[in-house]
Amino acid sequence: MLFGLDGIEIGIIIVFLTLFAGILSGFPVAFAIMGSAVISFAIIAGLDSAGLLIHAAVDSSSAEFRALVNEGVRQETISVFSHPELPRYEGPLFPQGWEVALDRNIGFMVNRMNERVLAGQSIETLLAVLMFVMMGIVLERSRIADELLTSMAKVFGPLPGGLAVSIVIVGAFLAASTGIVGATVVTMGLLALPTMLKNGYSPELSTGVIAASGTLGQIIPPSIVIVLLGTLAGDIYSAAQENRAQLAGCTDALTYLGSPAVLSVGTLFQAALLPGVLLATLYAGYAFIFALINPSKAPAVQFADSAGREVITRNEGLTWLLAVPAGIIALTIGMGQVNLVGSQSVLVDSFTDASENASLRTRVGEECQASMIELHGIEAWETAVAQQAAIEESGGATASRELTPEERAAAVVQAAEDAAPIGTGIAVLAVLLGLLLALARGVAPSADHRPLWLGAAGVGLILLADIVLITPMTSPGVTTLILIIPLFVTYLGMRHAVKYLAGNEIMRVVFPPLVLIVAVLGSILGGITNPTPAAALGAGGAILLAAYRKRKDQGLSGRIVLLTAGAIVVMLVIGGNFDLRLGQDVVLFENRLAYLVAFAAFLYAMFGLLWSCWVLIAGGVLAPVVRETAKVTSMVFTILIGSQLLNLVLISFGGEHYIQQFLRSFDNEWTVFLLVMLVLFVLGFVLDFLEIIYIVIPIVGPVIYGGTFDPKWVTIMIAVNLQTSFLTPPFGFALFYLRGVAPKSITTGQIYKGVMPFIGIQVFALLLLAFVPGVVTIVPNLLN
Repeated sequence: MLFGLDGIEIGIIIVFLTLFAGILSGFPVAFAIMGSAVISFAIIAGLDSAGLLIHAAVDSSSAEFRALVNEGVRQETISVFSHPELPRYEGPLFPQGWEVALDRNIGFMVNRMNERVLAGQSIETLLAVLMFVMMGIVLERSRIADELLTSMAKVFGPLPGGLAVSIVIVGAFLAASTGIVGATVVTMGLLALPTMLKNGYSPELSTGVIAASGTLGQIIPPSIVIVLLGTLAGDIYSAAQENRAQLAGCTDALTYLGSPAVLSVGTLFQAALLPGVLLATLYAGYAFIFALINPSKAPAVQFADSAGREVITRNEGLTWLLAVPAGIIALTIGMGQVNLVGSQSVLVDSFTDASENASLRTRVGEECQASMIELHGIEAWETAVAQQAAIEESGGATASRELTPEERAAAVVQAAEDAAPIGTGIAVLAVLLGLLLALARGVAPSADHRPLWLGAAGVGLILLADIVLITPMTSPGVTTLILIIPLFVTYLGMRHAVKYLAGNEIMRVVFPPLVLIVAVLGSILGGITNPTPAAALGAGGAILLAAYRKRKDQGLSGRIVLLTAGAIVVMLVIGGNFDLRLGQDVVLFENRLAYLVAFAAFLYAMFGLLWSCWVLIAGGVLAPVVRETAKVTSMVFTILIGSQLLNLVLISFGGEHYIQQFLRSFDNEWTVFLLVMLVLFVLGFVLDFLEIIYIVIPIVGPVIYGGTFDPKWVTIMIAVNLQTSFLTPPFGFALFYLRGVAPKSITTGQIYKGVMPFIGIQVFALLLLAFVPGVVTIVPNLLN
């Protein structure tokens, strides 16, 4: 053996040394990965042909090996790491020659490109990357960050450490809109760092808070990291759990686990929400405490108010901007818990439900039964056995059958009787209108409030009409007619509310992009749609928002943009309440009319979107946005292709299998996970998240996703770990981004010193997630 190492170990070292050399050479990363794959394979093939790479494998024909198998040990679990005492045989790295391995790699490459890049199941989710990137770049180019930073500084500047707190808030905001670490760090460094230094903030706190806030794009949805990691982790988790079930003696993962082995990007967005908010809160809390301890290094800053800006007293602000909105939301949630608010749908299935199955499948072999008892516990198994016995006593499981007209009519009547008095849609509308009225009252304390009370009365009339006049059996057309007068009354008040909100500088800056982000994330987190349509909504909304701002900067009207946004809302409302399928045998007049209105709104929305694109093209905004989007997206997909090629090189000589055998040789699952997290942390110094996701995760993923850990928790731990790595000196990517835009007066040592407290926060967050996994799982569990 060369240097006393196994041939596979030398091959793995050659692959990663070649990869690091390619990345550090200065070539574009995407092409460096491809080149390192070709070069490393050529080196390994040459050394193997020269007889210098010898692999010592377990001799499966030995008596000792057969004895282990006869004792019940599965062959798949036997390796040189788990049973080093077994006899071995030595052979070349490529038993059939490197030519055969190369031919097999080419075939695998074609299949993988078709499966993961061109036409696989994950390609639709990958399309979300393009649109999320475009959404972020459009918002960045429309001076969102600049205006947000100015507005937040005016709000928090007078507080100790207020500038640093405002930067954390803006950083979290940009993370939710861009999801790109480099873009956020550079933008915040250019805009915020000079302002902080000019106002007496220490260079360490200034650089630390900017670098840390910029990395929030790793974790706060819609994070591109989570989109890419989720598409890969979902496939790995499903395959790993199927393999785990077979090793346990069961036929499939559904039997063994008792639930499908599925992991979606939408679920990961839900899981990442609370950890992301937690990290932002910890950052802001540290900045505030630092300012209290060191007031000279983070002084309060009083910015000049805008001319004519209305002063809001503390009591007014706490009442109308905090207490009343919180009360509206809490009241609605409470009414939902007692069924005063809920679904009013009377749609029923045309078929009866099949008889309920037991919580676990009990008709399994002895080996699978023992494994399931070990996994779920004896109580869960006995409960499932009792449930199955009860089903069999009642005549066994029955399949569903089609309902008779009488049964279906009775089911509809029952659904109407069980429906809540206030429908979910009406309740959401009332909450949104109530929040707008409360905020308008808060930002304009000296204005005429009578129109706002008129709007509140209109909201009350909407709720009253739903309770008294609208039943679950009322058609959408009749419902619309009933609500016309209450909606008109509400409109009279809302006109003034919108005027008051538009007159407030902070609301004018924060509200439009906030609505866009809430619409995108709300549709994903609420399970209304998957990330790809939500990303399309975000990209389209960002274009409309940028066009509106461009028109205002030019002193022109943005009315067409507002009407386009209204047309989109009309489409969504009609599509959610009317049956627009015109191909049915019987189509009601109200549905035909609704279809015509929705189609007209669609045509106007398309016109408005194209017109907005023309405004941005004429303003010189859209062309650079498209170029930058194409650049980032092509980089992602090129790295995806190159990483697949590099993975196939590892697979060709058994490197991937060898690493997985090594990890599986540890008895403690926590030891394996901590080892993988340490490796990912170190690799984060030299590899960007794209390379780590597509090169490293496919190697270690089958092990860490094939155990008992919750896959959502594993994925979020990886994301936070990489975020920590990108902050850690001396190689953190965020530090390099900030160093590139920081003034020459800021030394690299000051940047390193500034991020150290935030690295401590990251480590604390990792420990918190490790010991309290509910921080990750609570939101998905509540929403699902």
